[in-house]
Amino acid sequence: MNNNKTIAKALAPFLCKYTPQIPQLLQQLNCSIAVSTYQAGKVVFISAKDENSIIQLPRNFEKAMGIAEDTTTDKIAIACKEEVIVFRNSKDLANHYPKAPNKYDALYLPRNTFHTGAIDIHDLNFGNNGELYAVNTLFSTIVKIDDNYNFTTYWTPPFIDKIASEDRCHLNGMAMENGKPKYATAFNNGNSPQSWREKVTESGIVMDVENNKIIAKGLAMPHTPRIFNGELYLLLSATGEVVKVNTEDGTYEVIVKIDGFVRGMSFHKEYLFIGLSKLREGSSTFSKLPFAKKANEAGIVVVHLPTKSIVGKITYISSLDEIYDIHVLADKTRPNILNTLTDDHKNGIMIPNTTFWRKEKNE
Repeated sequence: MNNNKTIAKALAPFLCKYTPQIPQLLQQLNCSIAVSTYQAGKVVFISAKDENSIIQLPRNFEKAMGIAEDTTTDKIAIACKEEVIVFRNSKDLANHYPKAPNKYDALYLPRNTFHTGAIDIHDLNFGNNGELYAVNTLFSTIVKIDDNYNFTTYWTPPFIDKIASEDRCHLNGMAMENGKPKYATAFNNGNSPQSWREKVTESGIVMDVENNKIIAKGLAMPHTPRIFNGELYLLLSATGEVVKVNTEDGTYEVIVKIDGFVRGMSFHKEYLFIGLSKLREGSSTFSKLPFAKKANEAGIVVVHLPTKSIVGKITYISSLDEIYDIHVLADKTRPNILNTLTDDHKNGIMIPNTTFWRKEKNE
């Protein structure tokens, strides 16, 4: 018998190793981490079990991509293959969850599903008044998601002359400011179907959405633009770099270099949580790239931003190879989420000022 296959079968799902600092840091920061992995079709919540160990809660979501949070209404939204699902947290339902009472301090239940179709949504964010903005990569545009249409175009790069399902520039990320998309990343400024594949590691751009200007170019597969403390940060996936961009002249400062393919980033109390993915061996785009051999791990790297130092790491050994998004859930030390694929969520009833767990009748 093949020993490697025997070992692989014996591995527990989502088995990972981590540095000792990780559980301590999650406790210190009073938070949990939400991870989306389209490859495994999961959203995984990671929390500290105690000061020495972490615990994970994986839930099935088909092609899970962008994760958004509206802290005002205590909602999160998840972009999936053909839909965006919105969830509302109920601490009361969490406390009385029939399967594990007093175990969770948050419980996200589905409240709304937008049927977008398979438009390849990447980044997802809430705006003012609860609007949902999404990067519609297939149609090369930033859109609003609502119950009127599959999507409504909000902004399209000026070099894109037609809204077509052709992934012309691989528009993939947006940074929000004052509740609106402010910056966007793409793999190039091409206007033909999948033109970005030609020079994928050297043609990336950052655009100012409000002013329709390219503010930086020649970037190595830019992803995950985010504004932290008034500054624009993003990930250069092809070089494993976290950078801070000067939005005036397009130059950038390398904050830290991580060996691997970086994508997905969240900031909380001076710490960056950064996703690390393995490159697909069978990918015609990525497998032959110069950095492919270094991209052999999937996990999360934690960086202390003021000192620009790596302070912790989670490395997956099984199940999870590719991460799209990372989102820190502040003040939630053991959250849970119920998807729409099972009937569990149907028994949790939320109405103004009170909640109930419906008792199932014996047939």
